Amino acid sequence: MPLLNRLKEHRARIGVNQAELGRMAGVSRQTISLIERGDYSPSVTLALKLAGILECSVEDIFTYCEGEEEDEE
Repeated sequence: MPLLNRLKEHRARIGVNQAELGRMAGVSRQTISLIERGDYSPSVTLALKLAGILECSVEDIFTYCEGEEEDEE
């Protein structure tokens, strides 16, 4: 997936587990897990909400790598 993330690192920095972060963001633990694994790209709203909770910018958490999918083929 071309959307890379550092959500796990930022979550660890504030000392919360996936369930706690999910509760704070209004989503399930499974959603947080999927995002961290790169299996799910959050909506803009959720990305902004996570950045607010983690007190950083969306760009600190998520990085879009254009062309990553083409390189894998």
